[in-house]
Amino acid sequence: MGRGSEIGDAGSRARSVLEAKHNAREATLSTSRSAIRECALGIRAVHRREFEVAGTHIEAAAALIEQARAATRDYPDIRHAGFLVDAEKELVEANLTVAYVAGVPAPTADELGVGVAAYLNGMCEAASELRRQVLDCLRRAELADAENLFEVMDEVYGLLVTIDYPDALTGGLRRSTDALRAVLERTRGDLTNAIVAARISAATDGLSGSG
Repeated sequence: MGRGSEIGDAGSRARSVLEAKHNAREATLSTSRSAIRECALGIRAVHRREFEVAGTHIEAAAALIEQARAATRDYPDIRHAGFLVDAEKELVEANLTVAYVAGVPAPTADELGVGVAAYLNGMCEAASELRRQVLDCLRRAELADAENLFEVMDEVYGLLVTIDYPDALTGGLRRSTDALRAVLERTRGDLTNAIVAARISAATDGLSGSG
């Protein structure tokens, strides 16, 4: 009995499946990259305090990520290959950066439709982004705002340092947390120096006034 027909059918089926999977992968890779770019533009707008512009970019990123999720619905191995998860992490970072800087409630992982690992890593990156905001506040002599933002950074670090699970579950969160600690300590030093300088200046002004 010849096997040519069944082998040929198996090959045709394999090519059909792989072609569909390849197309899904390429579409997901492209939309994930576009989503990451939109998130970066959104974060840049946050640093300029252009929250409406930031929201527009973040909404665009969310729509792109939803497209990627739809494209990989039948291909969980592609869904979890990494690039879509990276885009979801960036979406979390952008959303939380807006929330922390604007002083509005932060969306949850469920609200964003992301996994816990992507959410925690995005939170970590958002906390790191706050260093720039702290420095901007210090340049404007807005010490109270700088202290409030630093407190958020410190609280995020305080949470993340307690998440003690294997990297396979957390997406390498331990490394990100270590990086945040370095950012936090540099920011603590900058903030402390600014507060001390402000107190010395106030004391000097007081002495000058009394003289």
